[in-house]
Parts: sequence; C-alpha cells; structure tokens
Amino acid sequence: MDPLLLDGVKVLDLSRVLAGPFATQLLGDLGADIVKVEHAERGDDTRHWGPPFVGGESAYFLSTNRNKRSIKADFENADDVAQIKRLAAGADVVIENYRRGVLTRFGLDYPTLKAANPCLVYCSITSFGPGRDQALPGYDFLVQARGGVMGITGAPDGEPMKVGVAVADIVCGLYASNAVLAALYRRSRTGLGSHVEIPLFESQVSWLANRAQDYLLSGGDTVRLGNAHPTIVPYQVFHASDGPVALAVGNNLQFAALCRALGREELAGDARFATNPARVANRTVLVPILAQIFATRRAADWIEDIGAAGVPCGPVNGLAGVFTDPHLATTDLVQTVNHPTAGPVRLLASPILVDGQRPPIRRAPPLHGQHSDEIANRGWG
Repeated sequence: MDPLLLDGVKVLDLSRVLAGPFATQLLGDLGADIVKVEHAERGDDTRHWGPPFVGGESAYFLSTNRNKRSIKADFENADDVAQIKRLAAGADVVIENYRRGVLTRFGLDYPTLKAANPCLVYCSITSFGPGRDQALPGYDFLVQARGGVMGITGAPDGEPMKVGVAVADIVCGLYASNAVLAALYRRSRTGLGSHVEIPLFESQVSWLANRAQDYLLSGGDTVRLGNAHPTIVPYQVFHASDGPVALAVGNNLQFAALCRALGREELAGDARFATNPARVANRTVLVPILAQIFATRRAADWIEDIGAAGVPCGPVNGLAGVFTDPHLATTDLVQTVNHPTAGPVRLLASPILVDGQRPPIRRAPPLHGQHSDEIANRGWG
C-alpha cells in the first residue's frame, strides 16, 4: 500500500528556521507537495548556520527541508507577492511563522487569502499566543528558559541547562502538523477551512507534562535532578567500571528482577525499597548502594545481564553510537539521496511506518530558489 497518505495535498510554506520548516517537512514526508518560499537574496536563515556545510548547504538546513521545492520571493515586489497569492489560491494549507502582523502588510494574512480560497487551512506559528506578550519575538533558547524546561534540566548543583537540540521548536512543529491534519480532516467533512495558531511559548509549557502537574498539585517549585526521575526510582544513569549505563525501572516487578540480576535479591524485600513510593522516599539510601554495585563490572556486561532479566537498560550513546547502533542498521531510517551540489547525501527519513512501509525521501532538500522557474511556469503543476 502507498505510504504517501497526503499525496495530492498542496502546502505553501511561508516559514523559516525550524518550527515551521519542521512542520512542513513532516507533511512532505507523508506525501504533501511542499513549496517553500524563501527570501530572494539570503534564503532561509538556516542555510548559513554552520559549519558543517556540504555542497554549499548547511547540515542544519538539510535536516529540516527534505521533500520540498523552493522558490525565491521578495515581499516588496508586487509580482512576487502576486505569485504567492496565486499559489495560496490553489493550496490546501499555508504555514507561516512571521512576526504577528507582518504578512498583513503584504496581503498574505489569513482573512485576505481566505477570501480567494475559503477552504484554506492556514497555520500560524507565533512566539506567544494572544495576551500581554503577543508581540514579542521568540527563540527556542529563550523559550526553554522562560518556559521551564531549562529550570528543570541539569545537575542539582549545576546551572540550568537547555536540551541538546532545539526541542521547543521541534515540539511546536509537531503540534503544528497535528493541528493542520485535524483541520484537514474537519474540512473533509464540512468543507470549512480554518486558521490554527500554535504559540511557541504555550506549546513549550504544555509539554512540561507531569512536571507541570506536579507543581499544579503541590506548589513545589523547580527541582533539578540531573538524569534522575522525580517520581520513579531507580530511573537514571549509573556508572559501570568503564562507562555509563542508562537504567529505567518502571515497576516493582522490574525492580525485583533488577535485584536478581545484580545479585542482591534482598534489596527487593527491604521495606525501604519494596515499592516505588518507598524507593522515592529513600532515594538517597538506595542510589548509593546501586552505584557501588554498578561500579564493579563493565557497562556491556551489566546491559546484557539486566536486559536478559527483562529490565529496560541500555548504553548512553553519543551520535557515533546512535548511527552504529545494531538496531538502526536493520532499518531504513537513514537514506541516501542525490543532492544537486553535494552529490550523495545521507539524510534521516520519517520515523512513521504506514502498513510497514516507511515513506521514502522523494526530494533532496532544495537549492535556494531551485524550482522558481518551474513553479512560475506551471504553478502547482
């Protein structure tokens, strides 16, 4: 069965940097035709975010722009704006992440485009939703800081720490693609278009998840626990004799199995550790005991024995470890595509499987304005 579930859906991408391009890339992975509109001179900002570069393209840009076509446009040029409006009139979806009010100056706002295309799904990714700070700009780093993620990330005695990728932008893009799909589903039933907005800040706060709910119930302020979990023990990194081991004990049966694998069955029967609430209460007693045990053997040996006992356990990989992971080698998540200037380039594909099939990478990330002539002559084609 064809895994391109969105084949025939036309998406006009007026976004740049990460949250918006990530959302459109997700739709493109599933078969949508994505036309990316880039600044006539500099293109998407991320084309210049490097090194590394290959064939004149940055790794950053390559990571979020597969399965797209690119055109150049100057919003101050009436002919370019007219072309964008023609594309919007034939589009199913428009996604944009400009500062609030910018696109209104050029007649590219939702009310204007809706007048020519009443069924249009228009998605705005903004910094802050309606409210006091709606006009402020937003960047992932600042939103991780203001939105609480940085405050709960890092060692207890260290400084607040951002996540190692721009996770606020990435999750905002996931929310955006999800909202677009929901809007398309409603349109399929009612014929109605819609304007959905995904504020970066509110998106970030929403996925504080259990940590947010902990605060809302208890009023307890930020606690940083490094790699430990606030409400599950043991659920953290332990150091074997030659390196770290990630351990995730999710229930009491797994804890008993862990104790058997460690050769310390008596720990599972100790009233201080027999249940998860007890283990959380006695974290400072249990964790040093486990740490001392882990330090006696190699990481690979612990991972083998603990995994064989049915307890979630694994290595702490760097990127080299990820891309040599035995499981990853059996998948087609990494695919090679031919790029116009870089030649064969390995890219990540979609993680989604449709009836067991992964949607292929149909297009390499485009050169700046690569498809301008094609689309000027044929439109959506």
